Amino acid sequence: MTTTTAYPGMHRRRARGLVGRAAVVALASTGLLGTLAPAALAAGPATTAAPHRAVAPSTVAEPAALESALRAVVEEGGSSAVQAEVREDGHPVWRGAAGVADLATGAPVPNGARFRIGSVTKTFAATVVLQLVGEQRLRLDDPIERYLPGLVPNGGAITVRQLLNHTSGIYNFTDDPRFSTEGETALQHWLTVGRWTTYRPQAVVHIATAQPPYAAPGEKWKYSNTNYVLIGMIIERVTGHTWTEEVDRRIIRPLDLRGTSMPTTSPIVPGPHAHGYIQRASGQAADVTIENPSAFGPAGAGISTTTDLTRFNAALLSGKLLRPAELAEMKKQVPAENGSTYGLGLVRYPTACGEFWGLTGGIAGYGTVLMGDAAGRRQVAISLNPLHVSEATSRTFQTLIDTTTCGSATGQTAGVPGL
Repeated sequence: MTTTTAYPGMHRRRARGLVGRAAVVALASTGLLGTLAPAALAAGPATTAAPHRAVAPSTVAEPAALESALRAVVEEGGSSAVQAEVREDGHPVWRGAAGVADLATGAPVPNGARFRIGSVTKTFAATVVLQLVGEQRLRLDDPIERYLPGLVPNGGAITVRQLLNHTSGIYNFTDDPRFSTEGETALQHWLTVGRWTTYRPQAVVHIATAQPPYAAPGEKWKYSNTNYVLIGMIIERVTGHTWTEEVDRRIIRPLDLRGTSMPTTSPIVPGPHAHGYIQRASGQAADVTIENPSAFGPAGAGISTTTDLTRFNAALLSGKLLRPAELAEMKKQVPAENGSTYGLGLVRYPTACGEFWGLTGGIAGYGTVLMGDAAGRRQVAISLNPLHVSEATSRTFQTLIDTTTCGSATGQTAGVPGL
């Protein structure tokens, strides 16, 4: 099932590539994401096109090309569902969805479907921190010991900045076996026990600090979700409110992001949504839509829509949420992995149509890509419900990113760090 909508004002931009296969691998290789094995899709509902709902002629990668790129991600078996939106100058210019919301019923993906955004939550949390910096309520180079005394070994040598850009060296709690879905035994335990467990932030930090650090603070980049759990705790210490309350007060309500929420323990995805799945050894897809996200917090618990995410990205990069000095700090990159870089909850993606800024994210059953140009004028948000990562599915996802971002598909890539 494919539905697309084109809007007035769309124009062509030629591309020579974007994030490509690295993004697909990243979306399926970190923590609870796992590398998802092949799964059979309901061929009829997933591949039969619905009537095209073009509102007006388009000149941004023709709607037919956008629709084809979207549908290919599903038809190749890479995802049970995929959604995408392109926004320009404050207005959506194209929106589409393909696949099915539920493999059991074959129901189509509903309009405005919500989804778990995984690590894109980090950009929301980082924005709050940078706002607090602008208010002179904390400093990026303050030691975390100042805000969380005694919680993290060597906390006097680890800075807030190092948490935000993943150079703290602190162990990634999602690498702990209790969060694994690799192998049938681990997956079954997580399905029956792990995904229902409520974790307090302190408990998550204790899981991480029970393991030796990856490196000395500032020595190297190493992705760790623990960093952002600590960021949430620092936000609460500085403001007297939870990180969710601050994100709601500072970002969600001012931008009127009606489909966005930052749950603490609620396991459901509220409102219309597509189900998320993990492949079992038997070949069956396990429905993992319902999950207590308390362990992830500001590292990955968020829920949103493509419309809300593009609006958020536009507001961030156009300077509506941060002053120039704080936005510049957020954009400062450190070397990450595979030639990529990482900022303060924000990554730079070189493209043929200029630099794009955003983040990828993933949690069991869901993957997200959000990026926009440096001026905050053009944004792309993609949500997929991954089933299988292969060379073929990677190529289809590369084509979708190229086509939505710059207007054509060329397959050039740039590295994407972990989620």
